[in-house]
Amino acid sequence: MTQPTLNQPPLLVFTDLDGSLLDHDTYDWQPASTWLHRLEQRAIPVIPTTSKTRAELLALRHELGLEQTPFIAENGAVIGLPPSWQHARLDRDPASPDGLVVKTPSMDVDFIRRRLDVVRERHGLRFRRMGEMDLAEVRELTGLSAAGAEQAMIREGSEPLVWEDNDTKLQALHETLRVDGLRLTRGGRFWHVMGAVDKGQAAEWLVARFESLRGYRPRTLGLGDGPNDLALLSTTDMAVIIAASHGQAMTLENARVYRTRARGPAGWSEGVAHWLTQEPGWENDEQR
Repeated sequence: MTQPTLNQPPLLVFTDLDGSLLDHDTYDWQPASTWLHRLEQRAIPVIPTTSKTRAELLALRHELGLEQTPFIAENGAVIGLPPSWQHARLDRDPASPDGLVVKTPSMDVDFIRRRLDVVRERHGLRFRRMGEMDLAEVRELTGLSAAGAEQAMIREGSEPLVWEDNDTKLQALHETLRVDGLRLTRGGRFWHVMGAVDKGQAAEWLVARFESLRGYRPRTLGLGDGPNDLALLSTTDMAVIIAASHGQAMTLENARVYRTRARGPAGWSEGVAHWLTQEPGWENDEQR
């Protein structure tokens, strides 16, 4: 197997955003800036793996300096590939913005919305879909600016909802959607409905793509704070569960898991430091 060279990153970092790399309430990422810079210096891709939409990520990638790395949006329903991650014959799209090619392994959002409406009426369930909310309501629920809320509402392969019913009916919704080939997963603010995809499957797809292009399989580090991150964290070689206040069980059988004390981007930095400073070449790398 071909070994990585100096300009080929031996590690991929998959990270959740809200509550992880970004503060849950303020969306600030500055406490993670030092480690983001260190990873960039070593050409280690930091891959956003999030419930956010493609529209939201296009702006965030620029702000975070991650325009050359792939991204996973809508909990695995959308995968974005920059040019260096594209297959020369299969992926090139001259019409795509900034050379970005997008894969959509999930079901179309319009189909998901129609099925949710049918299920809600048939079973007398109480929930609200993002697609039927107005801009003001989305802003109130998320704390986003008007522009940010508009971007969050541009869905491609998943639909967030606010659950307003009991746990028994929630389990019934799980089972009904499963029969339809749909999946319900919990994020930091919403429940999310999508096709039979998740963050872990999307991450494995990107690892396979990396291996097919580079000739070797990279190691992986995953970071997240919520239940919808567990599928990702169970697939990565190293995992970080970032402390959170949601109160949901974060059970993970991955033997290589670290649980942070700090929350948000401070916890993100704590988790990255825990794993990478154990490795040769990092322990004496002064943080600036």
